[in-house]
Formats: sequence, structure tokens, C-alpha cells
Amino acid sequence: MSQLFRPGANTWARVVLALLVLGPFMTMLIGGIIQRSDTATGENRFVEQPVPFSHQHHAGELGIDCRYCHTGVEKAASAVVPPTHTCMSCHSQLFTDAEMLAPVRESMATGQPLAWKRVNNLPDYVYFDHHVHVNGGVPCAACHGEVRRMPLTRQAAPLTMGWCLDCHRSPEDSIVAAEREFASAPYVHRTAADRAAARATMMRIAHSGKDLMDCSTCHR
Repeated sequence: MSQLFRPGANTWARVVLALLVLGPFMTMLIGGIIQRSDTATGENRFVEQPVPFSHQHHAGELGIDCRYCHTGVEKAASAVVPPTHTCMSCHSQLFTDAEMLAPVRESMATGQPLAWKRVNNLPDYVYFDHHVHVNGGVPCAACHGEVRRMPLTRQAAPLTMGWCLDCHRSPEDSIVAAEREFASAPYVHRTAADRAAARATMMRIAHSGKDLMDCSTCHR
């Protein structure tokens, strides 16, 4: 009587059974890895802008304060994208014929704002308030990285829910003294003033009765 199954049939059956059992777990594992990868989160990505603005040159080499352009960062939820007249306050006198600044000059002449694209873009269901963080001692670099070293602005953090929660669990580790909030490398060589500012902010949060881990803190 001839054989119904080939000699390797048992091996193949074991392989198929193993795949049926392990397949869902492997799918979840691979999906989790992809979800946390730069491809999914956008971390380290660059966004093409109408003008190749260099923070390294303006904020780093020239030392222009963040608040000169981002005027809302200390008093509003949005840091504010600078309007064209902010750019032209310098460039009406400097590099007036530079080709790369043609869109800026055209915007000023026509009154049509430049279409800057968001680099750090949160979903609509996430509420982030810049002035609450800044006034609480969280420096720009905590979320935006070392912008003063970026020739082109990139997304420096994953901006995932887990990343935000890590900070909300231990906010004192991210708080610095007021004079270091807009400084370069604010977390290098933390000082007694940084620790004092962190304690004061934590006491203020505790007295307010707010829970930074509450869903409504970021989802409204």
C-alpha cells in the first residue's frame, strides 16, 4: 500500500501549527515595533518649508531669542508662527536681494501669509498648552531638542502618548530655572536653582489639586 503522506509531512504540519500559534504574537510584536519607529512617529523627520529657515543661524549664531518670533509661547496655548513682517523687520535691510527670500518679499507685497508647515504636529484630539509648560519651567529643548543646532528644523521627539506620560509621571526631572528655559542645552549641569524651581512647581501643582496623569489634562 502506497503512503498517503510524504516523509516530510509531519515537519510541515508542525511548522504550520507553530505559525498558527505564534503568528498573532509575532504580528503584534512587529506592529508594536513599527508603531514606535521613526517612520510612524515622525521623529527626526524634516519638513520642506517655503523658505529654508535656519534656526542654527538665527537662534544659534545670531543669538535671537525664541520669543522674538514665537511671541505666544509665554502667554498662549500656541507658540505662534511668526508673521511675514517679523521676518522683514530684519530682511528689509539685510539680504534684500537673496533668491531664497523671494517668497518672504512676495508675501509682504501681496499680504498673503507664508504657508509654513508644522514640524511638531499633534493629533486634533490632543491639547497642548505652550504657556503652561513654559511658565512651569519646562524649556523649549524638552520637546523641540537643540533647535539652535538645526540648519533645518526637524522633529526631535516621538511625541507619542507614552513619551508625554513619561514626563508627566516625573515632571520635576524636566523643569529648570526660569533663566535657563530659553537657553541652549538647559539640562547640562543642572543647578541648585533648577532643583529649587522644580520643587516650587511641584508644590504649586500639588496645591492646585491637578493630576497630570488625568486624561482630561491632554484630551478635552
